[in-house]
Amino acid sequence: MRLTKFTDLALRAVMRLAVSEQAGPLTTRQVAEAMEVPYAHMAKAVTRLQHLGVLEARRGRGGGLGLTGPGRRASVGWLVRELEGDGEVVACDGDPPCPLNGACRLRHALRDAQEAFYAALDPLTVSDLVASPTGPVLVGLVGRRPA
Repeated sequence: MRLTKFTDLALRAVMRLAVSEQAGPLTTRQVAEAMEVPYAHMAKAVTRLQHLGVLEARRGRGGGLGLTGPGRRASVGWLVRELEGDGEVVACDGDPPCPLNGACRLRHALRDAQEAFYAALDPLTVSDLVASPTGPVLVGLVGRRPA
């Protein structure tokens, strides 16, 4: 199973924000720079995370991004499912559709493997992801300006 770049980026943003509260809220631009990704990509991930209720954004002086309580306690499995969507590992119904579609055992095996992948992530929370040694590394990320 391979995550999309979007999901990877969103997870890294959540992890960075999970350790930022001690130093104050970060802006989307600061998170993008720390993760060394383009601002536009990070802005899309932040918007999706807001819609999921994982992040909140406050405008104005003292504003910035922060994890919500439910976001901090969110299951990583749930978050990955939401970010990845309902797609299957293989595109059996693609164009052209697979000729084995009606009798294929691989499709079901891959669906089971995908669910096992998510199930392995279910017990982990965002807080678990930033436990030592990861948290201190995340705090130290400054980043350079992405292209």
